[in-house]
Amino acid sequence: MNAPLDAKPRPSSEQAAGPSARMQLVTFRVGDGLFAADIFAVERVLRYSPPRPIPNVPAWIEGVIDYRARVVPVIDLRARFELPAAPSRESARILVVVAGDEWIGAIVDAVDEIVTVTADQLAPPPPLFKGLAKQYLRALVRRHNEGEQVIVLLDVAQLLTTRERIVLEQAVAGATTNG
Repeated sequence: MNAPLDAKPRPSSEQAAGPSARMQLVTFRVGDGLFAADIFAVERVLRYSPPRPIPNVPAWIEGVIDYRARVVPVIDLRARFELPAAPSRESARILVVVAGDEWIGAIVDAVDEIVTVTADQLAPPPPLFKGLAKQYLRALVRRHNEGEQVIVLLDVAQLLTTRERIVLEQAVAGATTNG
């Protein structure tokens, strides 16, 4: 799951059009939910180790890690999605995802598998998703087998708003110069 990052836009695994177009997703768990990200948006899956805390950021930003000579902010998806804290982080992972030209670390409870889906399995988020929650959602993935959990496909580029990115950049710069 290690894809190189360069200045050119990365392809999406769903670029071929039509209902039979295939895309690969990395599935992961946050709380009781099953989520996914396009495989081309996942740079790496790391074992969880506590990030370096930084002051003056929202509680759902757990800190930063040094990954490939870059300072990468790490967000706790449980906190971001307003879920209770995990009882244990034994199986937790940090997904390093590509958001535009930046990397963001996202703490998830577990990484499950890579699944291949077709475009006709994707459904737009229903209208009941509103506000900030809706902006994270790219689609819902309907499974072929009855009773299988629906996968929530995230738009990882939207995990941080522009304002949040600015606040985070300022906090990281302050923490770097002060200590």
